[in-house]
Amino acid sequence: MSEPVIESMAEVRSHLADVIDRARREETPTIITRRGKHEAVVIDIAEYQRLKELAERAEDEWLNRLADEAEDEGLEGSVSLEEMAAMIRDHHG
Repeated sequence: MSEPVIESMAEVRSHLADVIDRARREETPTIITRRGKHEAVVIDIAEYQRLKELAERAEDEWLNRLADEAEDEGLEGSVSLEEMAAMIRDHHG
């Protein structure tokens, strides 16, 4: 993946098809700014899917570690389903 191009919302609006083509063909993401702040990124769909799978795998590994730790601690270290849901929400905060 190439270094990202940074463009304002107005610039991207004027040539959105080119931004999408650049993401797909050149694997170059475009960071879209609004009022000087980074707001969004245009990336190729395959890259998005790869990143999403990585995140899901990392979450699964984290949950498995939590389960293993709880199992190692026995009943004393167990948590309710509600507590586990709260931990997951906090982790993804």
